[in-house]
Amino acid sequence: MSPEKLIRMANQIATFFRTKPHEEAVMGVAEHISNFWEPRMRARLFDLLSDNCQGLDPLVIEAKDYIRPVEENA
Repeated sequence: MSPEKLIRMANQIATFFRTKPHEEAVMGVAEHISNFWEPRMRARLFDLLSDNCQGLDPLVIEAKDYIRPVEENA
């Protein structure tokens, strides 16, 4: 999946949760990505987050520490 599409999808999730209180929004983004994104998508998102986060919504950036990590053999 292209980085642009991944960024767009992550930002759409952030947009959905933006109406919630801040902490709930951050956790909502993290839970959604953890529960519904396959490991390859999460791994690519972590790569993007470690690069420079350009284009990612601030809620996605804040949620990174709460997103389920990708296991080495996944």
